Amino acid sequence: MHISRRALIGSTGLLAATGIAGFRMFGDTTEAKETFELTLSDEEWKKRLTPQQFSVLRRAATERPYSSPLNKEHRKGLFLCAGCRLPLFSSTTKYDSGTGWPSFWKPLPNAVRTTTDYVIGYPRTEVLCRRCGGHLGHVFDDGPKPTGKRFCMNGAAMLFQSTVT
Repeated sequence: MHISRRALIGSTGLLAATGIAGFRMFGDTTEAKETFELTLSDEEWKKRLTPQQFSVLRRAATERPYSSPLNKEHRKGLFLCAGCRLPLFSSTTKYDSGTGWPSFWKPLPNAVRTTTDYVIGYPRTEVLCRRCGGHLGHVFDDGPKPTGKRFCMNGAAMLFQSTVT
């Protein structure tokens, strides 16, 4: 049986990408060198979070599009990290991106960190809570003015706190 060079290279790349994605899916969402104010064991996180929140925040899973109640949240308020309650986004920066995930054009000051992930085989900018390192989603350069950014967040990674009394 003869395998072409192109087929060999392509399959090697696919295996490498799959291996990276598999490792990332079951590994911690942050690199070992990063440190955060709030650091808990997996057991402590599991006590604090729902299974879906744990999967998203601590294992970088992605919720199904259009599944989050936060997509339809239009009240004035703040979107907080579900892991540590740090305010992340203001409702004034939320918009409907049509993607199925809560989207924002700007985070609150000193709320998030970004890093590069290669989960799907090419680099994306991952968004993490700056306090606990929880995976929130990704940021893209196809958002509205004034920033041109689309912070595409998992609703399961956040809680909403109304500022209307």
